[in-house]
Amino acid sequence: MSHAELASRPAPPSTWHMYRAMVGVGVFCGLLIVSVYQVTLPVIERNKAEALQEAIFHVLPNASTSTTYRLDEPNGFKVLEGESHGEQLVYAGYDANEELVGLAVEARGMGYQDVIGLIYGYSFAEEAIVGIQVLESKETPGLGDKIETDPAFLQNFERLDVSLADNLSELANPIVPVKHGEKTHPWEVDGITGATISSVAIANILDRSAQYWVPRIRNNLRDFQGGE
Repeated sequence: MSHAELASRPAPPSTWHMYRAMVGVGVFCGLLIVSVYQVTLPVIERNKAEALQEAIFHVLPNASTSTTYRLDEPNGFKVLEGESHGEQLVYAGYDANEELVGLAVEARGMGYQDVIGLIYGYSFAEEAIVGIQVLESKETPGLGDKIETDPAFLQNFERLDVSLADNLSELANPIVPVKHGEKTHPWEVDGITGATISSVAIANILDRSAQYWVPRIRNNLRDFQGGE
């Protein structure tokens, strides 16, 4: 190739120009992601709040209204005013006569694949968990996700005993998982064949949560009287 031909060829782009272009594209994409997030965040939060409200009434089917309370230890529970800023919350359910029917409590823990988030209903009159609903789960489709759909498994939570010991500071009996078909006590969770890890995870999540919340709720029931 002659010197004339070499001179006529365009110069290759400089490293600086390439770097500047890449940075520009990166900044643009970042700004786009932030903008989309800011636009969709209110919708996401509204949908989450609506789903939570539906879940509260699912696990407390006799409730017609609910009020959110924050734990203010050692002073008991206070009605949440405004938005939550990381407080520990429970949701009191009231019937049409504004009588307290139970509390809904959120709980989380590790499952087989990832974190499982759920909400359960606690009846102080029955001293039992009276319903659960999974809010967040990535368990294996067709196996682990049976914790959300298996009728026999969900029957565990129609009345799962969480009565307190005489000292009123812990459960009389911990919630324990057992193999499918071996449940003999009302505080046991009958597992799911083929989804043992996921069903055990639910039992363990409920036990940890109930051990913490049930004594505090029972010892401060007066805080929830009256509703809104």
